[in-house]
Amino acid sequence: MRKFLTALVLPALLIAGLASAQAADEKGTAAEAKAMLEKAAAELKADKDKALSMFTAREGAFKEKDLYVYCGGPDGNFTAHYKLVGKSLKDLKDKSGKAFGEEIYAVAEPGEIAEVEYEWYRPGSETELVEKVAYVTQVEEEICAVGYYK
Repeated sequence: MRKFLTALVLPALLIAGLASAQAADEKGTAAEAKAMLEKAAAELKADKDKALSMFTAREGAFKEKDLYVYCGGPDGNFTAHYKLVGKSLKDLKDKSGKAFGEEIYAVAEPGEIAEVEYEWYRPGSETELVEKVAYVTQVEEEICAVGYYK
């Protein structure tokens, strides 16, 4: 019986260890976030409607690890986000009250990449707030960002 349990438990522990190691590797880096935003800007210039659809669906190069693209239009509402399209990007505040949505709109400039820091929930958690940095740019009337967790 003991050999049987060892045969079941040991592989389960190894798999759990591999899963937690893979989860740790699933954190996007600053360089990856910036590269994704640059790809997103190029895609927006090529075909805006297709790009916004791809960002919302997190297709292809626009969903990597915990990184994704989100955009807002001139009215301040999300035009691309995996669950917030139509809601206000400009009015977003973090738990400390920082109006980072307004800051995103304030710093975004065509052809430039700016940074906005704020606190946000780690993916999959409704309780763990962590520092996040969003790289932000403007492409025509779209304000787009990709954020990574510090």
